[in-house]
Amino acid sequence: MTEARYQKPDFVTAKIVNPLISAATRLGLSMRGSHVLAVRGRKSGKWRTTPVNPLAFNGERYLVAPRGETHWVRNVRASGEAKLRLGRRQELVQLAEVPDEEKVPILREYLRHWRSETAKFFGVDSTASDEELARIAPRHPVFRITDSRRL
Repeated sequence: MTEARYQKPDFVTAKIVNPLISAATRLGLSMRGSHVLAVRGRKSGKWRTTPVNPLAFNGERYLVAPRGETHWVRNVRASGEAKLRLGRRQELVQLAEVPDEEKVPILREYLRHWRSETAKFFGVDSTASDEELARIAPRHPVFRITDSRRL
């Protein structure tokens, strides 16, 4: 089993790309479906935001952490809820972590849909075998959106 780790964003991503994507998304300009995720800090209690790429798959919605054990992942694990925002539309979502053995088809679809933005974090693409995807699954937390309420 491979341990999950956090792939910290480089300077350009952290200081330029993510803030630009977040600003555009807050204005309602989604980059291929991107949203801004807001989660209360597990220690500070302050709202923390980051751009995410929600995935609609088989009638359900998911959040995948391409960079692994990010702060948003740890905060969601602590609270079980977050806010998703696109422009003025905001929803409170309840999240449940998906077990590793259920991640293969979700990761394959995520890689198919978001390949250009996130493939470098996985080390495989959507054509990877089930075995390869199962091998990397523990490194990439996945959360199912189990309930949502518009705010």
